[in-house]
Amino acid sequence: MNTPHQEVTQLKNILLVEDDQRDVELTLAALEEQQLANLVFVVHDGEEALDYLYRRGKYSTRTSGNPILILLDLKMPKVDGLEVLKVIKADEQLKAIPVVMLTSSRETPDLNECYKYGVNAYVVKPVDFADFMKAVSQLGIFWAAINHPPLHAAKEEAPIQNSEVIYLGKKEVKNEYSAEPPAP
Repeated sequence: MNTPHQEVTQLKNILLVEDDQRDVELTLAALEEQQLANLVFVVHDGEEALDYLYRRGKYSTRTSGNPILILLDLKMPKVDGLEVLKVIKADEQLKAIPVVMLTSSRETPDLNECYKYGVNAYVVKPVDFADFMKAVSQLGIFWAAINHPPLHAAKEEAPIQNSEVIYLGKKEVKNEYSAEPPAP
């Protein structure tokens, strides 16, 4: 039997936009520890994040639907996190998705610009491993388990073709289309 916490979080997917592989691994470990999402979709730069959200390029065949949360790095190649945030918050179909900047930038202008363009939270990545894990766990608990998004933003999305799909709890990476996560 599922606990209320498990029932709430079963269908919620997260988009992680991060170019540093170590930070990707730490974030996934923290989310896995809290059992906060069935799927985390990982993209490695802002351009790929926009392609994912708009179902362009290699993401053109992914099913419709949006993530329940976007964890977005600020300083990335190709298109930085601030530009991605501006696009998301200016789009009627995307603006209700909570966006959390998960960044190493402690610069006041970066913080101010992110809030100016509608970021939902700005979290400076702690350097210490334990502190990083705790911060990501707390983020996940709030955004994936406690927060209630508008219904149109909460549509479940299925795994997508040609992308990195991480099944939490199994640490399995898929690079092909799958309609459902593998059975336990």
